[in-house]
Amino acid sequence: MKQRLDQSRILIYSHDTFGLGHLRRCRSIAHSLVARYKGLSVLILSGSPIIGSFDFKARVDFVRIPGVIKLKDGEYTSLGLHIDLEQTLQMRESIIYHTAATFKPDLFLVDKEPTGLQGEVTSTLDMLNQQGTINVLGLRDVMDEPSKLKAEWERKQVFPVLENLYHDIWVYGLGNMGSPVEGLELSNAITGKFTYTGFLGREIPSDRNWVAPISLDEPFILVTAGGGGDGVEMVDWVVRAYESDAGQPYRAVIVTGPFMPPGEQQEFHERCDNLSNVEILTFNSHIELLMKKAVGIVAMGGYNTFCEILTLDKPALIVPRSVPRQEQLIRAERAVKLGLASMLDPAGEREVQDMVEALRALPHQPRPSSQQIPGLLAGHETIAGMVRQYLEPSEQESITA
Repeated sequence: MKQRLDQSRILIYSHDTFGLGHLRRCRSIAHSLVARYKGLSVLILSGSPIIGSFDFKARVDFVRIPGVIKLKDGEYTSLGLHIDLEQTLQMRESIIYHTAATFKPDLFLVDKEPTGLQGEVTSTLDMLNQQGTINVLGLRDVMDEPSKLKAEWERKQVFPVLENLYHDIWVYGLGNMGSPVEGLELSNAITGKFTYTGFLGREIPSDRNWVAPISLDEPFILVTAGGGGDGVEMVDWVVRAYESDAGQPYRAVIVTGPFMPPGEQQEFHERCDNLSNVEILTFNSHIELLMKKAVGIVAMGGYNTFCEILTLDKPALIVPRSVPRQEQLIRAERAVKLGLASMLDPAGEREVQDMVEALRALPHQPRPSSQQIPGLLAGHETIAGMVRQYLEPSEQESITA
């Protein structure tokens, strides 16, 4: 008898507006699972406008749903379609629901947003729950400042969904980094569903056919703004440091991210053209290979970049944003306490000398592995074990069948 796991299907909902974080996390999980289980198929639902720019392994595919973008005032608007938001959300919910109904997943993994954008996955969760699908919510190690998260989840009516429609809740981190739901006073029925998986170690792609976008002859510090939509302040701080200190011992390679506003990108390119020891790129789909070559990394502290820093065991300087969410700031503060990284807070004066000194010290920091934290990067292994537990029948069940 063929085991159920060999024929299983997993559907992943990636809450994407305009960044890269959710998509990259879901893609990492999907690739890890199909590498371990040769009969497994994974389908990713995503609103990312650049999902087609990424490579996917065999048995991993995606459905692109109409995109939306979050405005500075916190409201959403349609990204590519000239129709109002309500119609876009109706289309998204319909595509999600009917894709799930047709694909018939054995497990439905929802990334970060328990009810989806504007509640768009609730109907799908209910339908799949009635059909016996395992519904799982995946949360980052840090969500937001507790009072803000509590108010948000109350407004979105998340708590009954967590209690009634989800079987399990995975936290992609470690308990000693704190709880993403600290201070929310959740019911025992909800807290009993939590599992801390460890951070998601990243698979580093082969550089066999990779054409490096820069010269690799001289060592460099990599500065990455992630998607780039909110990385202007960090990049400016680094560029100012190099403008004021021509004697920086290592050159900088800056990756602004594809979503940084074009005007700011152009300004940074013009400023960096005048600096002999700074190179600037917009985007590279194999940024992990640049990180691997770097002597140190300057980043904003998003979840995926943090996992890459841990995986590659690189000295890191985190420059976290604190609005509209405090997620990156909280993660950076906890990482500093555990000796995993250093930090500069951009909410202060952003004195150029502080960045000059931090950049000079960065390559000499202890590597994350020096802290010897058990299970730090066990995320994929833990998830694979739980998927096997869900979807592979026990020996007794097989005999009964």
